[in-house]
Amino acid sequence: MIDAPYVAPVSSLAGSSPIPFRGAGFLPADSPKPMLSWIATMLVLCIWQIASLLGWVSPTFLPGPIAILSALGDLAISGKLWTDVSASLVRILVGWSLGTLAGLIIGISLALFAVARSIGVPLISALFPVPKIALLPLFIIWLGIGEGSKIFTLALAAFFPTAISTYTSIDSVPRNTIRMAQSFGVPIKSIIARVLIPGALPGIFSGMRISTALTLIVLVAAEMIGANEGIGAFVILSGTLMRSDQLLAGVVVLSILGLLIGTGISALDRAFLKWR
Repeated sequence: MIDAPYVAPVSSLAGSSPIPFRGAGFLPADSPKPMLSWIATMLVLCIWQIASLLGWVSPTFLPGPIAILSALGDLAISGKLWTDVSASLVRILVGWSLGTLAGLIIGISLALFAVARSIGVPLISALFPVPKIALLPLFIIWLGIGEGSKIFTLALAAFFPTAISTYTSIDSVPRNTIRMAQSFGVPIKSIIARVLIPGALPGIFSGMRISTALTLIVLVAAEMIGANEGIGAFVILSGTLMRSDQLLAGVVVLSILGLLIGTGISALDRAFLKWR
């Protein structure tokens, strides 16, 4: 009989003090600290404002935060801000919703059906890298200069990330989970609804975050090219008139809009993924 090798106890190897846990990323004390984000943001804004007041930066090229807030307030009082924001909101909500719906349908089809995957994956891989804003002139020829061409461009921008993330997320669901459901005789429709889709939701929501950012970028570019109202049209007009304070006010509005959309997706994430 061979004796097992002697293993010294932890106390004799490391002394009397306990060995610290090195996986600090999993401790509650290492959770995000929102206060630090606010402090860092306020510090950057204060330095920016001081540099503007002392003349280190020309207000023509980079006005201070106070000047930007003043321009934003003037735009809100005049009503110009709300006209442009409402026009952009309608476009992005309609375009993103249509593109996301189509992306979900196509992505699920690619993941579940071999014929759809054989046809669709090469096409999506070939068309996804094409800048969607480059196709806007073609869509204007097809659909006219009105809202249809811009909404179709936005839908196209939201479609590809959603379709790819849906397809890859469903395809990445652990096969053992699927085989376990099959071994218990669960119908295929129930496997799709209760195993595949819930397992793929985290990746689908990640794709939605990417699609909203891309849609917002395409929205601004599309409004710069062919719109009289909207945040993008306002930004390009302010730049043409050398009104950098209004231009940056438009950028602030875009940032706030992106944060609000991201917050909405986070709320959906928490609502649908409580099981995690």
